[in-house]
Amino acid sequence: MVGIKDIAKKAGVSISTVSYALNGSPKVTDATRQRIVAIADELNYIPNMAARTLKTRKTKIVGIYLANYSGVFYGELLHGLTDTLLAKSYELIVCSGTKAHRFLPERMIDGAIILDIGFSTEELLEYADRGHKIVVLDREIEHPNVRQILLDNKAGATLAVDYLKTGFSGKFYIVTGPTNTYDSEERLRAALSELERFRDEEVIVIPGDFSKATGEKAAQQIEKEWAGEPVAVFALNDEMAIGMYNYFAKTKLVIGRDVKIIGFDNTEVGQYLQPRLATIEYSKYKWGAVAAEKLLKLLEDETVADEIIYTSLIPSK
Repeated sequence: MVGIKDIAKKAGVSISTVSYALNGSPKVTDATRQRIVAIADELNYIPNMAARTLKTRKTKIVGIYLANYSGVFYGELLHGLTDTLLAKSYELIVCSGTKAHRFLPERMIDGAIILDIGFSTEELLEYADRGHKIVVLDREIEHPNVRQILLDNKAGATLAVDYLKTGFSGKFYIVTGPTNTYDSEERLRAALSELERFRDEEVIVIPGDFSKATGEKAAQQIEKEWAGEPVAVFALNDEMAIGMYNYFAKTKLVIGRDVKIIGFDNTEVGQYLQPRLATIEYSKYKWGAVAAEKLLKLLEDETVADEIIYTSLIPSK
C-alpha cells in the first residue's frame, strides 16, 4: 500500500512537505502542492483514515443508529441530518446492530445520534461518561454530553384522541408500538390520560409493533369484536393504520362510517388513501436537522439545550 514516504521519495521532498501539501497547508507553494498531488494520484495513494484520526482526534463522520431501515419513515429524517452535516463538512453513516456500537469507543465516528432501542441507556451513559457526544431521539437522558431531541408525543396523542372523540361516543381502540419504546409508551400514556376525561366508552389496547402486519392483525380483531356500532381507532403510527386500511378493504366494514382511524407520523402514502388517513404531523426533516445541529455544537463544546419537535393534526377528508 502506497504511503506518504513513497510519495516523498519520488518527489524528492521530506515527509512533512508531503503531509503539508496533501492537507492543504499554506506552508508549501501551490506549485509544490500540485506536483505532490499529481504524484500521489499517479501512485494511487489512499489516505489512511485511522492514522489521520489518531493525529487529529476527528473523523468528521457522525453515526445515526436506527433499529431498522424498513418502512417509509426514515427518508426525510436522514435528509435533514445529511443536509445539516454536509454544510459543516461532516458526513453521515447509518448504523444498525450491536457490533456497530463499537464505532463510538473506537472513535471511528466523532459522535452519535440514537433512534435505536437496541442501544441501552446504560451503555449510552457509559460512553457519555468517557466523553463521547450523543444526541438521543427516543429516550430521556440527563448528562452533560447527551442532548435529547424528542417529539411532542403527549400533545400529538391528545390531538388524536380529541379528533376521534369529536361527535363520537363508542368503543375506542388503541394499537400500540413495540414494547418498551419511548414514543409508543408516551403516546399510549397520553391517550389513556385524555380518554379518562370522557369515561363513556370501553377502551381496548391492542399490542402492535409499528408494522403493517400488526395493523392488519389489529383490524382482524376489531372485525371479530364488531357489534354493529361505529368504533374509533388510534394507531400509534401510520404504518399500522395503513395495515388496517388494507385489511378493512376486504371486509364489509367501511372506514369513515363504521371505523374512524387516525395514525401518527404523516407518511406520504396516507394522503392517497380513501378516505385520506387522519394523522399527527411533525417535520421529520427538522427533527434530523436539529439533531445534527445539536450534535455538532456538542462536538465543539458549545452550550446546547434540549429541544422538542412539535406536532399538529391532519384530519381525514
